[in-house]
Amino acid sequence: MTDQQTEENAVLDPLDGEARPLTEWLTTFQLAAVVLDPFTYESGWIIDVAGRILRTFDGADCRVAWIVTGTPDQARRFLGPWANEFLTFTDPDRAVVSALGIDRLPAFVHVRQDLTVAGKAEGWEPAEWHDVAAELAEEMSWLAPVVPERGDPAPYEGTAT
Repeated sequence: MTDQQTEENAVLDPLDGEARPLTEWLTTFQLAAVVLDPFTYESGWIIDVAGRILRTFDGADCRVAWIVTGTPDQARRFLGPWANEFLTFTDPDRAVVSALGIDRLPAFVHVRQDLTVAGKAEGWEPAEWHDVAAELAEEMSWLAPVVPERGDPAPYEGTAT
């Protein structure tokens, strides 16, 4: 993301707190986020796997979060108890999704403080999610989660944004 207009339009709105531009959420930590569409089965199939991945990085020097392309009420209903475990942002107009260049959901994205997308996996392709997690772990000096684990869903393309 280098376009200043794009950056200004990319606002993350947390469930509990004040909406701020993406740049302000990156002042201290990088962002590792799972992006979900609350209106598709495809995003619902990955919630537990994604939660396991986020939980792995919860103590690392990065901000872990959900980004849900719906309203706060829709995000709470869709994520259930997961909405309380991690920072949860809403992006109902998909401005952040667009700014990050995400074309398919669900997605796993690692954004550095300079707004570069260090890694991105779209749809549920376990090898791609593993690669993003492994690169993030290396950058954070952390242990990467096992992806996929036994019982995880079979790969699928996801849905267009």
